[in-house]
Amino acid sequence: MRMLSLPSLFDFFLFFILLQSLRILKMAATVASRFSHLGRSLFGGLRNNFPGLLTTSHESTCSNFLSQQQRTFIQMRTVLKVVDNSGAKKVMCIQALKGKKGARLGDTIIASVKEAHPNGKVKKGKVVYGVVVRAAMQKGRCDGSEVKFDDNAVVLVDKQGQPIGTRVFGPVPHELRQKKHVKILTLAGHIA
Repeated sequence: MRMLSLPSLFDFFLFFILLQSLRILKMAATVASRFSHLGRSLFGGLRNNFPGLLTTSHESTCSNFLSQQQRTFIQMRTVLKVVDNSGAKKVMCIQALKGKKGARLGDTIIASVKEAHPNGKVKKGKVVYGVVVRAAMQKGRCDGSEVKFDDNAVVLVDKQGQPIGTRVFGPVPHELRQKKHVKILTLAGHIA
C-alpha cells in the first residue's frame, strides 16, 4: 500500500476546495438565472428545468414580474412597420405614452412617419399616435403559451384612439381586447 506524500495530499485538498467552490458558484448562478436576464442568457433558456425545485404560485408570480420589468418590446427610436391603409409605411417611435420606458403589445406610442405612400392620408414627417399590434419579442400568456411575431408593427390611431385606416393587414393578438382596442380587432383579418 502506497502512502500519499504531503504535496499530493495538498493537491488533492486544493482540488476538493476548487470543486466545492464551483458547485457553490453554479448554485448561485442557477438562483440568479431565475431573476436576471444575464443569468438566463449565460445558462440558456428562460425556464429552470430542475425536477427537484418546487415553486409556489407567489414565487413564480414574483419572478415573472421581475423578468417583465427588465424586458421591453418597443423603445425610443425603434422603427415599426405600419399595417393599415392610412398611407404610412414605416414609423419611428418617439415616446411610449403613460410615462413608460417601453411599449408592449396594445400600448399606445407617439411616432414619426419615416416612409409614406404619396397618395395616403398620412405624410412623411408627421407625428402620429399608434397602437403596437405586433412585437418581435415573445410575450407569455396566462395559459402558458407564448406569442411572438416576425416583425414590430403598429396601427395608426388619432388622439381618441380611433384607427385612421379602414383595414388592418396581418394577424393581431387578442390581448388588444383587454387594452380596449376593439375597433382594431374588428378591422383585422386574423386574430392570433
